[in-house]
Amino acid sequence: MKIVIVGCGKVGRTIAEQLDGEGHSITVVDNNPRCVNRLAQHLDVMGIEGDGASREVLMEAGVMNADLMIAVADADELNLYICLLAHCCGAKNTIARVRNPVYHKNISESQQMRRAIGLSLMINPEKIAALEMSRLIRFPSAIEVDSFARGNVELYTLRLTQDHLLTGKKISEIGLLKGDFFKGESRICLVQRDGEVIIPGGDFVFASNDKVSFICTPAKASWLFKKFNKAAQTKAKNVLIVGGSKTAYYLAEILIESNINVKILEKDQTRANELSELLPEANVIRGDALTEELLDAEGIDKMDAIVTLMHLDEENIMLSLYARQKSEAKCITKIERIVFDKIVDTMPLDSVIRPRELTAEAIVRYVRAVKNSEGSNVESLYKLVDGKAEALEFKINSKDSPVVGKPLKTLRFKNNLQIACITRRGRAIIPKGEDTIEPDDFVIVVTTHKGLQRIEDILAD
Repeated sequence: MKIVIVGCGKVGRTIAEQLDGEGHSITVVDNNPRCVNRLAQHLDVMGIEGDGASREVLMEAGVMNADLMIAVADADELNLYICLLAHCCGAKNTIARVRNPVYHKNISESQQMRRAIGLSLMINPEKIAALEMSRLIRFPSAIEVDSFARGNVELYTLRLTQDHLLTGKKISEIGLLKGDFFKGESRICLVQRDGEVIIPGGDFVFASNDKVSFICTPAKASWLFKKFNKAAQTKAKNVLIVGGSKTAYYLAEILIESNINVKILEKDQTRANELSELLPEANVIRGDALTEELLDAEGIDKMDAIVTLMHLDEENIMLSLYARQKSEAKCITKIERIVFDKIVDTMPLDSVIRPRELTAEAIVRYVRAVKNSEGSNVESLYKLVDGKAEALEFKINSKDSPVVGKPLKTLRFKNNLQIACITRRGRAIIPKGEDTIEPDDFVIVVTTHKGLQRIEDILAD
């Protein structure tokens, strides 16, 4: 696909990297020549210096022939205007980053606005991050949660401890691949160990500190987490949010709707007052969260989950490390700068959220959906373990596909690939050898192979 990206900041750069990795033709536009040149030198993209709100600049970028135009400039209104201009110039699809909660509050008004300016998708990084955090808070033992099949199944990742039920066990000994241990409704499909990604077989033995990913229906997830660790908290009741950002607002709103007690610490008096008015059911405290006395006074040791959403990564990391010493709470840490990745991975942090990467992944999923209408049948894509593995959701559109109607045990699949789940009419099936793939099914595949476009691509050559 031909894609134009206006804005080469942190989010724009991450989107360009992911879409370039997908093999698309990318053109980036920005006023800052340094940002444009840096991207053009490191990626296979065309860079144009100029104002993305200028019709002449957009035409130079080829927006009239673009399959997709993505506006991620600094201001919401600017992004909306750029998308309107691009739509008028002939762009087939447009995406605008819009962060102000006002534009998302009324769904009906948002839809009317999108139709009026020809906007395909309005994306909000803070809201996406808040939704991801809320999923993690639902299951405090999980360090990652990804949703598939319109929420009917989810991929959960947990870290094994020395005394975990799975540590030291062989998969075949406990029937994980057959689904026996999980009552046939879940399956281990990926293990991360020392930076290596493993699609485990029956002889695989779990070790302490492994990150284990399993797929399961949400209804069974609580039972599984309780089975894994009888002492584990299965649902958070009290959550502390540090920092009163837009993400904090969205997260608090979601948690309050789930009857979770929310406390927000915000240093700025004006912002604290705003949040008190916007979130009357939350307990908003004005104070410096980097003060140990305040954290202790506000009951950090009694929290089930602590989310650090301050502006500086260093402050979020330090506070999360302190919280782990003082509390058994689930700690969720927001990180913005990719340069910290290798260092952060060595730290004893529970869950790390990178909003710009989540935003880029959401846009990649949208691009995949557009391609689906043009021949690809990938509905969703999640990059796992820094892109070393992928979890893909395929929609089976044709009854003539070579994978349809045949027992799975008769098909030859690529190595390092596993069919984790089949969803049929809203029902999740953990497949066995006798099961078949049928038209209109959703099939979730976990693999280390890259660039799979069609369900037929899972077959060995």
